[in-house]
Amino acid sequence: MRIVFFTHPPFLGSQSMPRFATMLNAGMQARGHQTEVWTPQGFFLKLPVPASLKKWMGYLDQYILFPAQVRKRLKAYPANTLFVFTDQALGPWVPLVKHRPHVIHCHDFLAQRSALGKIPENPTGKSGQAYQAYIRKGYQQGQNFISVSKQTQHDLHQFLDRTPKLSEVVYNGLNQKFQADSAAKVRQVIGDDIKVKLTTGYLLHIGGNQWYKNRIGVIEIYNAWRQLYNTDLPLIMIGAAPNGKLQEAYSQSPYQKDIYLLTGKSDEFVRLAYQGASVFIFPSLAEGFGWPIAEAMASGCPVITTNQAPMTEVGGNAAYYIVSRPHRQPEVNAWAEMAASKVNDLLRLSPDERQMTIEAGIQNAKRFDSDSSLAAIETIYKRVLV
Repeated sequence: MRIVFFTHPPFLGSQSMPRFATMLNAGMQARGHQTEVWTPQGFFLKLPVPASLKKWMGYLDQYILFPAQVRKRLKAYPANTLFVFTDQALGPWVPLVKHRPHVIHCHDFLAQRSALGKIPENPTGKSGQAYQAYIRKGYQQGQNFISVSKQTQHDLHQFLDRTPKLSEVVYNGLNQKFQADSAAKVRQVIGDDIKVKLTTGYLLHIGGNQWYKNRIGVIEIYNAWRQLYNTDLPLIMIGAAPNGKLQEAYSQSPYQKDIYLLTGKSDEFVRLAYQGASVFIFPSLAEGFGWPIAEAMASGCPVITTNQAPMTEVGGNAAYYIVSRPHRQPEVNAWAEMAASKVNDLLRLSPDERQMTIEAGIQNAKRFDSDSSLAAIETIYKRVLV
């Protein structure tokens, strides 16, 4: 096959989408297919304009200059070329190839749902609503879709104004090698790096500052656990530099001296952090897939996460589940205490019970094999070209 991948421009600075696009591109090349990557370059973005206009320069690059370049390129590409959009958020470009073989990968529709007022935790302004409507108008003209979870597929069908020609679910494959190792050895390495004694273990969370990651909820659970059970394992949170709300939650915690907000850590450090953690806490309010659940399990780390799809799709029967954090503040304390009891239950497992939990997680994570994922995607690509 000859495949052209549309990807987010590098100047947006995202991480997960470029990784996904790279996995697709390299995976299809390894299977003998001819591939190219098309993405906007920062021509207008490089112009000497005030910082307040930079975003708009980026929009000019993405939605004016790049489409013109694509229209010109398309004339040289045969009818059997497959055009692949690595994210449904690239919807404004879909009309350019809507009459040619194409596939749209769908990750999550949280921004779309927020723009329609369906997520009270994440209100969207007028300009954001208009932007999401622009994206939606684009991908609604697509015909063939691959979603990363059944929940994402469900959301997709809610937004389409007709039945798509093809709609399949292919779970993400882990794009790094995660494996279990000696917790004691790893804790020594991690502890030496951050200058903290971790020999008895630690609680772990990994995630960014997006509203749905619920990083404040992690601190709320930790506060409740420390208060109720009089134990003092530290909490390590790896991700983006804390925003104002997270910094406030951290500053107000009576246990802040045992909370470590780490940024700029390498992929290797993150893999080790999974291996050494006593428990991985992932109380997300929503996800498109939930990579860290599978990553932690593959690393031999027990997982506590939210009892809603797609977290339940990824965690399967191997995760410990808690209800989603309530939106009403008066109910949060009871939620945190309930979640803390689940943390305590997991930490009090006997060695044999803990090992059974670890083995169940490792077995569950095998479902998310990158080769199997790429093989399933390749099969769908071929179907679209038939």
